[in-house]
Parts: sequence; structure tokens; C-alpha cells
Amino acid sequence: MSRLSRQRELGVPEAFEWLAEVTPSLRGRIEEAGLLVAERPLMVLDPHYSLPPQRLPHGVTIRALDAGDPALPAVLALPGLAFADESTAVGPTGRVELEAAAEKLMADGTVATIRPSLRAGHKTLAAAFGPDGTPLAVGHYHPANGATEIGGIGTLPAARRQGLGSAVMAALAAHARDHGVRTVFLAYAQEAVARIYARLGFRPAGTALLIANQPARGQ
Repeated sequence: MSRLSRQRELGVPEAFEWLAEVTPSLRGRIEEAGLLVAERPLMVLDPHYSLPPQRLPHGVTIRALDAGDPALPAVLALPGLAFADESTAVGPTGRVELEAAAEKLMADGTVATIRPSLRAGHKTLAAAFGPDGTPLAVGHYHPANGATEIGGIGTLPAARRQGLGSAVMAALAAHARDHGVRTVFLAYAQEAVARIYARLGFRPAGTALLIANQPARGQ
């Protein structure tokens, strides 16, 4: 496999992602190369479905961020804290941990590397903010040729169970539609999450296959 050989030659992370229904034979070839394959069920938003309004807790607002938004470091840090705990239950991780994680991303240059993508419109970030300005839930999308995958939906553990993740998802889908995106899709890992997305108008749409534990796209 020339692409895999080239990735290994360059010493970059080995990464593949494809639709199972489009290229069913590729899974066997990937596994023959000694790589584990993971599955990501997909859902797509009905293009004719009107997104229902989302109720937010008192004082919570949602907005898309630009490159100069002062909340950008914390917004970029939030998914790492959200995904470190795969439970959907309310957890102890909150503002203090978020501020510390944001400082690390500023120091290591991560925030600076994201700003150009935001300026160019290659990446859209949205977040729900508490009354004190703390990001509570985030997500992003990357438009390309009239289509986009919404991803990175994560809620600060201390702020879970308030519908913030689904509200951010709906806000991103609406933002994408308003900016000319015709096909909005997503992947999910848990059936409970899929049921939430179904209430927003998403429907099953096949399965994506990828190398297990490969770097996340679009971070």
C-alpha cells in the first residue's frame, strides 16, 4: 500500500478513513498491514428538516468564535477534558482545570496554529458559555465542497446533563447551513448520543472505517 509506506517513510502518524459501503475490500488490506480498524457509525441531517430550537439554562449563550476571541484557548482546551472522561455523568472537572489546560495550549503554540484556519474560514468553532464567560460545551466543523462533518462535541464534565452538547450541535448545523453547506453529517460512538442527534433530525447514513487510535482530524 503506497500511501501507508509513504506515511511510514516520513514518520508521520498512520491515518486512513473511508466509507465501508463504498470500499468494502479496503478493510482486509488494512488489517493485512498489521493495523487495527475501528468503526464509526455515521448520521446525516435531513436537508429539509427544520432544526428545533434548543432550550438553554439561564444565562448560557452560544456563539461562533473568531481568531481573536479571548475565549479561544479555553474553548480549544475543553475537548481534552471532556473526552478524558468518557462517561456522560456529571464529573468534578470544571473551571479550574479548564484554565490550567488553556494556559498549556497557549504556551505550547497550539492556539497560534489554529488561528489561521479560523481566519480563512476553513474551521468553525462554536461554544456554549456560562454567565461568567466560562466555555461549557464546544464543537467544530470544517466545510468542503458544500459538505461538512460536525465533530469535537464535548461538554465540560461539571456542566453535563443540561443539554449543552446538543445545543452546540444544533447551532453548528444551523451555522453551516447559513453559510452554504448542503450536507451535514457526524459520527458517534454511543447509542445514547445517537438518540440525542436523532431528535435533532440526523438519520443513519452508513459506517466510516478508520485506523484505530489514529490522530483525530480537524483539531
